[in-house]
Amino acid sequence: MNKVFFLLVSIFAIDAYSHEFNPAHLVINQSYQDQNTYQASWMYPVKNIGKRAEIILPSFCTTVSKEPFIKNKYIVEQITINCSQAINGSSIQIKDLSVLTDALVTINFIDSTFEGIVNVQNPEVEIPMENQYYPTAYLYLGFDHLLDGLDHILFIFGLLFCISGFVNIIKTITAFTIAHSLTLGLSVLDIISLPQATVEALIALTIIYLATEISKNRKIINTPWFMAFGFGLLHGLGFAGALNEIGIANSQMLLSLLFFNIGIELGQIALIPIPLSLIYISKQFNYINQVKVIMSLAVGGMGFYWFIDRVIGIIL
Repeated sequence: MNKVFFLLVSIFAIDAYSHEFNPAHLVINQSYQDQNTYQASWMYPVKNIGKRAEIILPSFCTTVSKEPFIKNKYIVEQITINCSQAINGSSIQIKDLSVLTDALVTINFIDSTFEGIVNVQNPEVEIPMENQYYPTAYLYLGFDHLLDGLDHILFIFGLLFCISGFVNIIKTITAFTIAHSLTLGLSVLDIISLPQATVEALIALTIIYLATEISKNRKIINTPWFMAFGFGLLHGLGFAGALNEIGIANSQMLLSLLFFNIGIELGQIALIPIPLSLIYISKQFNYINQVKVIMSLAVGGMGFYWFIDRVIGIIL
């Protein structure tokens, strides 16, 4: 059992670093004085694997760049773009993105905003001639953020191991969703604020607590949705931290926030069948107690590892 535990912890520890949610962000603002001139900000994650990706603009555009500087988790480069014609109907390519790095492209025209997502499979984004009414790129970002956030995934998995009954599952997931949606919105709108490092350490503590509950044989929590709501408030601040890093660089703040949150919910819905299937199968073969022990060790081990690592990060 100890060998299994340490193997799981080693695998998760490697994954914890390799899947940190830090998408790149290219923000292009159209000039009011000359509509074929644009001011751009290219934000690329410092911890990216490999060299920094390269922006390929339309052939009728030239650029003048300032010296890049580091801001928080990003290398930031300010670029002036001069084009001989409007960029509507053309395309922008981002070359040499790593497998684990998506890039959000935001173009703020004088009367509209366009946003798109590029990645290593689809490195090119087409700029439409007509206006884009919905910031759907943030939906993909939210979905990716949930799937890349191993701590949030383990919390959801552990939570489902602590619940008995379909109605309780619905109540608990709904409470968690409402809670993290609330603090996500309040944080992005600058109504509440906590240091991100502290939030991440507290999230690790919620995972440790959850691990201690998984292996208990008694009916664990009479009202699990209360616990889910309380812990969900913290996880919402964690979701907000990633969104605050790249920012919402458009005039559709509330819609972008809504789509990002919907993306997170879709990620949750996609993941929920995995632990439920594992619980169902283990019950059919009378292995539920053993599976709970393994899950408790895996979740607790990673939670403890994250807590120590994040506290050290705060101190140092």
